[in-house]
Amino acid sequence: MKTKGAISQFIENYYLHFNAATLVDAAKGYESQLDHGGKMLVSLAGAMSTAELGKIFAEIIRQDKVHIVSCTGANLEEDIMNLVAHSHYKRIPNYRDLTPQQEWELLEKGLNRVTDTCIPEEEAFRRLQKHIFKIWKDAEEAGERYFPHEFMYKMLLSGVLEQYYEIDIKDSWMYAAAKANLPMVVPGWEDSTMGNIFASYVMKGELKASTMKSGIEYMTFLADWYTDNSKNGIGFFQIGGGIAGDFPICVVPMLYQDMERTDTPFWNYFCQISDSTTSYGSYSGAVPNEKITWGKLDINTPKFIIESDATIVAPLLFAYLLNM
Repeated sequence: MKTKGAISQFIENYYLHFNAATLVDAAKGYESQLDHGGKMLVSLAGAMSTAELGKIFAEIIRQDKVHIVSCTGANLEEDIMNLVAHSHYKRIPNYRDLTPQQEWELLEKGLNRVTDTCIPEEEAFRRLQKHIFKIWKDAEEAGERYFPHEFMYKMLLSGVLEQYYEIDIKDSWMYAAAKANLPMVVPGWEDSTMGNIFASYVMKGELKASTMKSGIEYMTFLADWYTDNSKNGIGFFQIGGGIAGDFPICVVPMLYQDMERTDTPFWNYFCQISDSTTSYGSYSGAVPNEKITWGKLDINTPKFIIESDATIVAPLLFAYLLNM
C-alpha cells in the first residue's frame, strides 16, 4: 500500500467526529472493498459534472477504483459540455440575490443556470447536438441500436470534438470512461437536454425511438453485469439521491425476489453522501437500514451516510483513495 499523501493525512488527523469521522470510515471501507478484490459502483446524481468532479473522478476511473457508473442524463452530458465550452460558462457567485428579471435576462443570453454556474446553450448544447445527431442517424441507417452512454463514447472516441476542447482532457471523467469502455447505466436518460433533443427528432420523424436502447434494457444489462461480477462482492457508493441511486440498487431485490435467484449476494458495502434530511417517504433521506427491508443490503453490510455537501466530500474521499 502506498504512503498516504498530505490531504489523506490531514483527513485522518483532523476528521475525527460526526460527519467528518464518517467520511474517513467510509473511505477506509471503500479502500478495503477494493483490497479484497471487490468491485464498486458509483452513482452520480445532482450536478456533479458541472461541479467539475471529473478533475478527480477521471483518475479514480483510470486507476480502476470504480467498475461501473450509474448517472443521470445530465451528468452524462454535462461533463462533455464542460470539455467543449468551459470558457463560455459564466459563474454567478451572488446567485442567491438574483431577481426574476435577472434570471430572465440570463435565459435571453442563452445561459442556463445551475446554482452559481451558467451553462452556455449555443456553445454547449448546440455544439454537441450536430455531432451526436449524426452518430444517432448513422447507427439507425446501419440498423444498429446503442445505449445513451455508448453513443456518447462513440462521439468522444471519434475525435470530432477535439477541435473544441477547452480543458485538459485528463479532467474529463467521460473521456476516461470512454477510453476504459467503463460499464454504465443512465436511468431516466430522457430527462436530460440530449434526451429532449432526441425526443424532438423522433417527433419530427427524423429518428426512431427504438434506435436508443431503453431503461428496461439498462436494467437487464445491469442484472447480467451484477451476476457476472459479484464473486468478491460489489459495493455501492452513492453521491446524492434520486434515480441514479435508486435504479441500480434495485437490481439485487429484482434478481433475488423476481428472478428467484436466491443465491444473489446483497451489496456488500454502502455509502451515501447526501444533504437530504430524513423525512416522510424521501428516498434520498432514507437511512441505509431502510434498504435492508427492501432486500438491497444485508444486515452485516458496512453502511455509511455522510450528511454533507457532495461537492466538498466526494473530492476529499476520492483523494484518500488516490493516496493524495
